[in-house]
Amino acid sequence: MQKLINALAIVSFVGTAGIVGGGVFVYLQRDTIIDGVKEKIKEQVMNGVTGALPGLVDSAVPDLPSATGPALPF
Repeated sequence: MQKLINALAIVSFVGTAGIVGGGVFVYLQRDTIIDGVKEKIKEQVMNGVTGALPGLVDSAVPDLPSATGPALPF
């Protein structure tokens, strides 16, 4: 029974050490992670805006008339 309890204690220690180690790693790398996420968001936004601009510009600019009417009198 003691061997089982010791094995569970070792497994628990390894799991806890892994969680703490992962947390420390993420804490130390947080600036790099945040900068990477910011760059990905910027790329996605720029791609979306660039893709939408031709459609917005085309719909905002009216077509030129093919013929004009007579001159207006003074």
